[in-house]
Amino acid sequence: MFDKVLIANRGEIACRVMGTLRRLGIRSVAVYSDADARAAHAALADESYSIGPAPAAESYLKIEAVLAAAKRAGAQAIHPGYGFLSENADFAETCARAGIVFIGPPPEAIRAMGSKSAAKDLMEKAGVPLVPGYHGNKQDPKFLAAEAKRIGFPILIKATAGGGGKGMRIVERQEDFAQALASAKREAAAAFGDDRVLLETYLKQPRHIEIQVFADSHGQAVHLFERDCSIQRRYQKVFEEAPAPGMDPARRAEMGAAAVAAAQACGYVGAGTVEFIAEGNHFYFMEMNTRLQVEHPVTEMITGHDLVEWQLRVAGGESLPCTQDQLTIAGHAIEARIYAEDAARDFMPATGRLARLKLPEQSTHLRIDSGVRQGDGVSVHYDPMLAKLIVWDRDRPSALARLRAALSRIEIVGVTTNVPFLAAVAAHPAYGAAEIDTGFVPKYLTELMTAPAPASDEVLAVACLAELLHRRAEAVSAARKSSDPHSPWHDTAGWRLNVDTHSRLAFLDGESEVVVTVHYRAAGYRLALNGKEVSASGELGEDGAMLVEFNGHRFPAAVVRHDGDLVVLLRGATHRLHLADPLEAVADEAEPVGRVAAPMPGKVVQVLVKPGDTVRRGAPLIVLEAMKMEHRLTAAADGKVTEVFYAPGDLVEEGAELLILEDGGVGGDAK
Repeated sequence: MFDKVLIANRGEIACRVMGTLRRLGIRSVAVYSDADARAAHAALADESYSIGPAPAAESYLKIEAVLAAAKRAGAQAIHPGYGFLSENADFAETCARAGIVFIGPPPEAIRAMGSKSAAKDLMEKAGVPLVPGYHGNKQDPKFLAAEAKRIGFPILIKATAGGGGKGMRIVERQEDFAQALASAKREAAAAFGDDRVLLETYLKQPRHIEIQVFADSHGQAVHLFERDCSIQRRYQKVFEEAPAPGMDPARRAEMGAAAVAAAQACGYVGAGTVEFIAEGNHFYFMEMNTRLQVEHPVTEMITGHDLVEWQLRVAGGESLPCTQDQLTIAGHAIEARIYAEDAARDFMPATGRLARLKLPEQSTHLRIDSGVRQGDGVSVHYDPMLAKLIVWDRDRPSALARLRAALSRIEIVGVTTNVPFLAAVAAHPAYGAAEIDTGFVPKYLTELMTAPAPASDEVLAVACLAELLHRRAEAVSAARKSSDPHSPWHDTAGWRLNVDTHSRLAFLDGESEVVVTVHYRAAGYRLALNGKEVSASGELGEDGAMLVEFNGHRFPAAVVRHDGDLVVLLRGATHRLHLADPLEAVADEAEPVGRVAAPMPGKVVQVLVKPGDTVRRGAPLIVLEAMKMEHRLTAAADGKVTEVFYAPGDLVEEGAELLILEDGGVGGDAK
């Protein structure tokens, strides 16, 4: 076993690997970019080293910088995590030349499976079933268009060099193929440095089933059963579970044998995942990920084995800890990925600072893998995943109940997250009934994106209490510092001469104003809101935690002050209220009608219009690349382009005005 291991990654996976290293008594070494100088993984490691500027290409993807840190630290091995250099054969070879063990498969296996087209050729020879399509090397657009027509629409375009939904497009019609191909190639080139693609028949109601495989250097290989990863958005996984619902033992054995055959066909060593697409009674090979997967915890939960420990032992030359007949399934596990993203805006990644981060406590039934802490920033430079919530229980219904409960206990303020979306999926009857396929999210999107409900009486009462208790605390503090601590100017009991003791609070709930009249009482307050009167009292903690009594009902809540608003956290829901200041000047903040702004920081990839063009509503205007994905900005209404402020290659900040689109008649030449 090794004495010291460097983790060539960041965030959640770096912290997770360090947990196993610490348990085994192995010293951990972290690397960090300028943006991650104060990150959790850098602080958690036994020692850490700076490797360059914030962009991944200048730090985490810079092989020489990572190896220099390993040599300086005296690390014997490097764990690549997932993403970044984890499937880079050149990196694995460079480690070997430097005398450092790469905790992953041999470079030859990475190369064999790193190209989806080459992998399909290898799988075809090994007898593993493939989806009908084209996976050759010829990349001429006209040839690919002809192949697409031969295969038949709908067609799926996929980057040969990567995954995560990058460089992937579904094309329904022949006339849309050229544009989709160009976009997929651009995105693939930006994400993987390789714009080659393959074509496949698009299966309309498939399930995404993957098999965890492990092989050692002594010729032994096993599978650790399957995971269902069908719940996806933008071709990226959101929920994963093991075992797959409805999987019978015969199909499990058949798919497991095919996965092991795939691993052995490329001389595999270490942890890997063979991904299949399944529809009806058939399953087809998609790709093999030559690394540990994001969703590996659900496999660990149902098997009781630490897969990172297995990686370390196999990389150190040991045999696999178990044979196939010694591996068993116990219970059911589900993982939900918590992202900084706005589900209502097509899952657009979000940035900001985590003003509050409170996750459920871990237990035998609940695990949290995270690489961020309260106060950390979420930047545009890296993947926006904040944490993974993994639950386990004796069966799927019990695990699902734990998942729903755990999601309701998450408190995050400062960045928009997908937690409400995750809760909506977990609560959906079709998900509860395991009626799932890769089209689940698009099919039920309208139901999963319910508009925020108006603030309830309880929410308004909590916000009022938070403000009143905050004012009282400030008054007490001022009195302690005052030369006259008994001055009536420090009193917050609402006392007035010859009149009822009351005050008025006005909240903006979205676009609606809600006025609450507060009547002061000896024990708490009487609130007049929404045409009724209620009693309320409470205690406010330093972190915004509250114990509230509302009409004789006591419950916990929390209120966080953020960007001038009161954010109320109650029973798993988040409500943002703005407390109107009567002394505020009302500024005219109306934006120009035709203002098209960048929804987030990024790089302009394409400008599809020029001044003078007329466009119809929904027409594409600009393609922006951010967080490794392309985002197409479209016209919100018919109009005429009068000015364009940026060109391809320009970097833009969030909110930057990209172009002006004036209202006006649209003629027949509109785009």
